[in-house]
Amino acid sequence: MNTLTEWSLTNLAAYGAPMLLFISYIGSLGIPFPITLVIIAAGAFTRAGLLDWRLAILACLAGAALADNSEYLLGRLAYRWLKRRFGQKFVWQQAQSTINRQGGWAILLTRFWLTPLAPAVNVIAGSRYPFLQFLFFDLFGQLVWVLLYGGLGYLFAAQWEWLSQAAGVFSGLSMALFFLAFGVYSLALRQKPALSAKLVLVKKKG
Repeated sequence: MNTLTEWSLTNLAAYGAPMLLFISYIGSLGIPFPITLVIIAAGAFTRAGLLDWRLAILACLAGAALADNSEYLLGRLAYRWLKRRFGQKFVWQQAQSTINRQGGWAILLTRFWLTPLAPAVNVIAGSRYPFLQFLFFDLFGQLVWVLLYGGLGYLFAAQWEWLSQAAGVFSGLSMALFFLAFGVYSLALRQKPALSAKLVLVKKKG
């Protein structure tokens, strides 16, 4: 267990819901933070009586929503500049493709899956979705995130450390498969015009 994780868990046990709100906010900004492990641990702590489950859920939702909405506002105010600055980055292109295909559901999916894309998705959403629509998908997805990981921590409190490691492995593998599929799909799209041009030339020669 690294120093950051130990610090997070120690302060979560000491300060409870306020620390959970802070960690959820920091983790949802895209800053490298053991947020999934903390949510699972919070579920285990509620079962042990160290946290009130109602306050834990509210703290997670409030912290994550504050981070997401700050990124949404940034997209509303400075989308063009951000696109010029980061538009060629791999994560931005992945987020753009995901939100183009999935629409508002991309906001929901990136709350508990494809989470590395969430900050870029929030910024892009700020340029195209009304606030209430964004807020609906955001809160719905964050609720799924909290209930999924916090619920697992609650149900398997005695094995929460092992569970957090398994969740990290699963998340990493699923993300790798997603990016692989995206790469193959993008390559196929690029090859399609070239293939069509070759077919036209063949027809002309015929």
